[in-house]
Amino acid sequence: MLPAQPAITRKNIITLLRLVAVVFSSVATILSTVLPLLFYTDLSAGTVMTIASVLLIGAVCIHGMLTHTLNDIADYQSGTDQHSPGILSGGSGVLQNGAMSVGMLKQLGTWMTLFLLIIAVLFAFLGLTEFAVLTLIGIWGAVSYSLRPFQFAYYPFAGEWLSLFPTMLMLGIAAPWILLEQIPMWAWQNGLINAIWCMAWVMVHHIPDRHADRKSTPLKQTSVVWAEDTFGIRGAKLPAMLYFVSVGLLLFWTAFTRPIGAFGAGILLGYAIYLVIKMDIDDVEKVTNDEKKLLFLAFATAIWLGIFV
Repeated sequence: MLPAQPAITRKNIITLLRLVAVVFSSVATILSTVLPLLFYTDLSAGTVMTIASVLLIGAVCIHGMLTHTLNDIADYQSGTDQHSPGILSGGSGVLQNGAMSVGMLKQLGTWMTLFLLIIAVLFAFLGLTEFAVLTLIGIWGAVSYSLRPFQFAYYPFAGEWLSLFPTMLMLGIAAPWILLEQIPMWAWQNGLINAIWCMAWVMVHHIPDRHADRKSTPLKQTSVVWAEDTFGIRGAKLPAMLYFVSVGLLLFWTAFTRPIGAFGAGILLGYAIYLVIKMDIDDVEKVTNDEKKLLFLAFATAIWLGIFV
């Protein structure tokens, strides 16, 4: 039986989207500030859900399609994905298994970027400034994370702070910003907490790939690689712990106005920190299992904060 030829098929596109990551990060972030609008404002459910639907579609297009397409290309060409032992990490796998070619992904990335730029211009032309800004920031996050001359994913702390953080934060505050024409304190709190929670999860995501990242050309010096090179093997956990501690400080701030929300999220955070502390970073399967738990904890945190405002 001849192996299947690379092709742009629905199955391969779904694989490329990596919807699990999208749901547990972007979708959770959106829901965290949409739920308060449904429960605690006079806005109609139809209006809120319409805006939420547009944001969800944007998240799938930008986070699911564009970001993962460009990241797959960059990491395949640098060689890190070929060495990755990860189960959840190591790209979508469409290049490694021959389902799609680099040329196909470049074509998809180019057309998706152009499509999103056109959408941003249309939003601006129609006076939907917030949507235009959100789209452009999303494009920036995807392009700057993987493509030269930026390629921030290959520098410690740059990928998460200059690409991931602004994208996730803006996605988190988007619905209140659009519908309330202001950003309430609870929206800033939820947006910041969910964005930094996502960054902590990404740091754990990078742990199984740290040896593969050192073999890439150019060197993919993620925060995990830098921390391990600087502080020894135990340093691999430090970036995740740093961001979890940051979440804890934000929850302390949140507790002054939303004690129930902060307390519940704090319990979830405590369990996440426990998972990282006891994690055997050389056991790929164990790290992957803990990473799955962290995904659920991130989602639960976002929903809890969305309910208890």
